[in-house]
Amino acid sequence: MSRTVVIGGGFAGLATAGLLAKDGHDVVLLEQQETLGGRSGRWSAQGFRFDTGPSWYLMPEVIDRWFRLMGSGADQELDLRQLTPGYRTFFERHLDSEPVDVVSGEAGELFEQLDPGSGKALQRYLESGAEVYELAKKYFLYTNFTKPLELMTPEVLKNLPRLGALLSDSMEGYIAKRFPDPRERQILGYPAVFLGAAPDSAPAMYHLMSHLDLTDGVQYPQGGFAALVDAMERLVREAGVEIVTGATVTGIDVSSSGQFPPRLGRRRGAVTGVRYRLEDGTQEREAASVVVGATDLHHLQTELLPQPFRAPESRWKRRDPGPSGVLVCLGVRGKLPELVHHNLLFTADWLDNFARIAEGKELADETSMYVCMTSATDPGSAPDGDENLFILVPSPAVPEWGRGGIHTAEMNQPGSLQVEKVADAAVAQLARWAGIEDLAERIEVRRTYGPADFVSNVNAWRGSLLGPGHTLTQSALFRPGVSDRGIKGLYYAGSSVRPGIGVPMCLISSEVVLDAVREAAPGEKSAANTAAGSDPDPAVGSPSRSATHIAHPGERTD
Repeated sequence: MSRTVVIGGGFAGLATAGLLAKDGHDVVLLEQQETLGGRSGRWSAQGFRFDTGPSWYLMPEVIDRWFRLMGSGADQELDLRQLTPGYRTFFERHLDSEPVDVVSGEAGELFEQLDPGSGKALQRYLESGAEVYELAKKYFLYTNFTKPLELMTPEVLKNLPRLGALLSDSMEGYIAKRFPDPRERQILGYPAVFLGAAPDSAPAMYHLMSHLDLTDGVQYPQGGFAALVDAMERLVREAGVEIVTGATVTGIDVSSSGQFPPRLGRRRGAVTGVRYRLEDGTQEREAASVVVGATDLHHLQTELLPQPFRAPESRWKRRDPGPSGVLVCLGVRGKLPELVHHNLLFTADWLDNFARIAEGKELADETSMYVCMTSATDPGSAPDGDENLFILVPSPAVPEWGRGGIHTAEMNQPGSLQVEKVADAAVAQLARWAGIEDLAERIEVRRTYGPADFVSNVNAWRGSLLGPGHTLTQSALFRPGVSDRGIKGLYYAGSSVRPGIGVPMCLISSEVVLDAVREAAPGEKSAANTAAGSDPDPAVGSPSRSATHIAHPGERTD
């Protein structure tokens, strides 16, 4: 068996490389940055430490499942802490009142306080979200939709009218029909941002997201998401994966003598290898019969493939890149009791807020944003007595906004005027809304990131922060699959493809890729199949399609 090359060392790349290595493949992973993690970046200065990517640890059973497939467990690799409250919310129209803390398992009581009588409506809403989430795990997440007839089970058919209604309505509309209070609408609608969408563009199907934080709760791995990346790297290396950092992939080689018939508009072929450049300029090539592109799909299909095999730009013009963002890392002297680990600031007219982002316009003076203070939970992320702040301001996917800058005791490198303008406004708004009048004067270190940074660092299409947004036409079977239909041996993993955006979704995509690779070469089995193919938790079922199939949570085994 020739080598298998994985392009990209983010969560999807690490997860896929590990599973394929466990399955007997000789895997090399190529990452252009010096550190692994992809969009899950890290930065530190003067004793302050920051995650510069994902920060909400949701769907813990999915993350634990990957660790179990690798022969370990999340509880063995990570020090997880339950956050109480899960997050704090500030509402523009209620700044004269105390902020609202959201505690997992107590949302019903909270909603009764905000709008008497709404607790029962929330209970029904969360029960529906839980039911849809279980359906999704059973039938719609761990699949590449190559065999749609397998989805026509009695359970799915019974729920088709309900699922159809949830797909045809937006989260905004679905929530508004049930909750008149604007604060409740925003608490329930903000998870759309996790999906790279707006509440009025994300299908109501995604109301299941509220079940994840309001019922299941929010956790945090001590050491941040960098600790999660490091734990995955350890297991992946132990599985035999060779990891090469500082390796910029310059092309995927494809032979036109593939075993597929020709197709109009795009030639067919088979992968033969990957070319890449090391930091010293050395050009290398790795021969391969299997290549997994675990990086931005647009970059893969429009830049790395040979010209005859590239996807036309016209195909991408019809797609939604999702929002970009301005990120602000602040090292602040002194404590900030006004904030908790996760904080959400909601403007009164957030539909206008989302519209400005979608239309590429300037943000309003007051804009919705997210503030993370991991030092509230993880003392190691800031010097004793100080705090670290990570501010995310959702912004238009416009790379022309530019890059961020760095301001420390050793460096003063300003970012673009637009990025610094947004960052300054965010700091000032946080100070006003949270009542931290001297916030700006207490900042010791500061680093900003803009849309152009995401293009440069992770080849993000149009500087997208998370990946293509989960609008109706970019969800489930409408999202690009993990197998290239025209190039044998080429697969995709990560936020650009099924099932979608987020760390858990990227880990699921690695399993979908493994299934696809096995299906393409059913005769190539190894002794490692047993270890990687058995279900990590007997309680969720056992393999049903073949001895090497990984049964996903809740899968039918009859």
